[in-house]
Amino acid sequence: MDYDKLIQSALNEVQASSSSENLEKVRVKYFGKNGLFTKELKSLSTLSTEQKKVVGVKLNDFKNDFFSKLSIKKDEIENYEINKKLEEDFVDPSLPAREKNFINSKIHPISHTMNEITSILGNMGLVYEEGPDIEDDFHNFTALNIPKDHPARQMHDTFYLDSIEDKYVLRTHTSPVQIRSLKKKKLPLRIFAPGRTYRCDSDITHTPMFHQVEGLVVDEGITFSNLKWFLESFCKIFFKKDNLKLRFRPSYFPFTEPSAEVDINYKKVSGKITFGEGNQWMEILGCGMVHPEVFKMSNIKTNATGFAFGMGIERLAMLKYGMPDLRDFFDNDLKWLEHYGFSFFEKSDLSWR
Repeated sequence: MDYDKLIQSALNEVQASSSSENLEKVRVKYFGKNGLFTKELKSLSTLSTEQKKVVGVKLNDFKNDFFSKLSIKKDEIENYEINKKLEEDFVDPSLPAREKNFINSKIHPISHTMNEITSILGNMGLVYEEGPDIEDDFHNFTALNIPKDHPARQMHDTFYLDSIEDKYVLRTHTSPVQIRSLKKKKLPLRIFAPGRTYRCDSDITHTPMFHQVEGLVVDEGITFSNLKWFLESFCKIFFKKDNLKLRFRPSYFPFTEPSAEVDINYKKVSGKITFGEGNQWMEILGCGMVHPEVFKMSNIKTNATGFAFGMGIERLAMLKYGMPDLRDFFDNDLKWLEHYGFSFFEKSDLSWR
């Protein structure tokens, strides 16, 4: 057999292969179970000793050369096929959204609920304010009259960040925005501050990161009656229940005095909860009159008084829209979002009455 001609033919076929399938066919043709060179290697036993030395070396060198070039060619083809697939699958993010996907897209319940709250409080005369997620000890605890031995300051409740100069934390509530607003703005002050908050907790009703909204109204002559009217109006609009009843229970918060927790009435029939009916009560938020020490820490020296309130946005969403598990908000489950999400085109009746 003319080995030189066969070797050259095999190497040419490897080089000419344009796909992984063709390259595999060439390998099988020459070195498969019944390949041309496989048969030649098996026939070496019929040759003389001198012929074996010559032919054996030639075929072995060719085999090494063949598989070396085959490997190089395989890498070239795979790289080409990958790049081609990437080009075909490329999606230009600057292109307009597909109409079908746009219609089927959903707004996350947290975003929807936060938009509702923002619209209601804005129409009730409060101004939107923001603050940093990373707070110092003064704004997160001290200025809010939280004692040094308060449980909220413990490591098992708060995410502390390493710092040489001072203690910094991931804010445990949005109340520090109240302090920043009191220190930099003139009275009267009417603000609300929605945002992310963080605590070391995780179960069916708690997550390490969640959302709150705080409200603060400071002016001369503000009383607890103003607070009750304000929260009653807000809850009736948010839950769309004019017959909703509120109950204020005495409570304790370091930054308000007197303090109260607010319940709304409901009834439960066959597992379904209806607000504004029945004589059962469910807690939804905390509130109170701003503590004099908070004014002192914020350098407020007038005789103004004020009220503050705070509520969990996830909790309000769960109560209004019937979501059983807080952790589902952050699981990135598209099926959950398709079920509980809101359409971009949905009309909302959020105007102040």
